[in-house]
Amino acid sequence: MSVYIGEFIGTLLLVLLGDGVCCNVSLEKSGFKGGGAVHILIGWGMAVMVPAFAMSNFTGCPSAFNPAVTIGLAIRTGDWSTVAGQIIAQMLGGFCGAAILIFLYGDHIRATADDATVRGCFCTGPSIPNQLLNFCSEFVATFVLVFTLALIPAGSDRTVWVLVYGVIVACGASFGGLTGYAMNAARDTAPRLAYLALAPSFGKKDGNWSYGWIPAVAPICGGIVASLLYNALAAAQMFG
Repeated sequence: MSVYIGEFIGTLLLVLLGDGVCCNVSLEKSGFKGGGAVHILIGWGMAVMVPAFAMSNFTGCPSAFNPAVTIGLAIRTGDWSTVAGQIIAQMLGGFCGAAILIFLYGDHIRATADDATVRGCFCTGPSIPNQLLNFCSEFVATFVLVFTLALIPAGSDRTVWVLVYGVIVACGASFGGLTGYAMNAARDTAPRLAYLALAPSFGKKDGNWSYGWIPAVAPICGGIVASLLYNALAAAQMFG
């Protein structure tokens, strides 16, 4: 049970801190409005690193907080016994984290008379809509994330999780301008649903599902390919 509780709490914290950064710099009347891309990069890196470090205290919790990472780990280890439960816990955690933000930033959301801006605080969208390139962007970004995480040395020293910060910031700095670098359905699809269900609206809320399926599917595909490559290289004894 601890693995599911850990994934739920960790994903809740990830979305609470990560989407909180987006609310802070985007919503009207926020004291940090206009903080910009660097603010978001720093904040999102910390939003991923902090729960990854903290939740490693939970027995058996892999600190994934991401269906793509969870599936990739299962491919590398061959253990699928907890995958479905972990993904459910991650999606619930992402929804609840976004719900807390909608409550906290309720006045600021109501002061922001643009549903697209509000939606952008909770889920991603492309700077230029092009489904093939948008899919490839999320695929490549998640490939880099999963493959790099697989290469981070495992062990009892939890300080290696600091490297997660570098991975997230690097992916954001390189790919964030294309699609917002979701790389994670629990960070994108679950908050997208929370926005639709709970956020105040001045007009007809739009989940932008014509794009919204991409950050749900493309990261999983990228994570699968990254893990298959890792297994092939490990089988060839390419790692020291």
